[in-house]
Amino acid sequence: MADLNKTPKLALLGMLVALAMVLSWLEAQIPVFVAVPGMKLGLTNLVVLTALYGLGAKEAVFLNFVRILLVGLTFGNMVSFLYSLAGGILSGMIMIGLKRTNRFSVITVSVAGGVFHNVGQILVAMVILETASLVYYLPFLWLGGMVSGLLVGILGAQLVKRLQGLWQ
Repeated sequence: MADLNKTPKLALLGMLVALAMVLSWLEAQIPVFVAVPGMKLGLTNLVVLTALYGLGAKEAVFLNFVRILLVGLTFGNMVSFLYSLAGGILSGMIMIGLKRTNRFSVITVSVAGGVFHNVGQILVAMVILETASLVYYLPFLWLGGMVSGLLVGILGAQLVKRLQGLWQ
């Protein structure tokens, strides 16, 4: 984890939250031409992934939660907040766990995060809509999560590499 003083670290986290919110808004403006409702590019995961590798797990969790809360209050509703929270918690746990093993690349961690974000959202949708039939969406969402996770992971790996000296 980077050895930053509290004030600069808090300022950095604030900027990262703002960046994640802008990316979330931008992502909402991009029409996704897919047959599966709810599929997104996962641009905000780029910020969370970079924070995980640059600042640490605690900071990435904080960033992700604050981003989910603020985006939910600003652009969403209670249901979208619950979907994002479930996806964010599950993908965050998986990404932190995989990173801690030091056996997986940034790209692999990102792909796993993308896939498990969708799993978390489907689980919440199954509870809210009281139907298990939504499980049939999972293969399509897994594919979408893998593709978006791969693209975010490639960008994230480059960011982590280029910002490595900045975090320290």
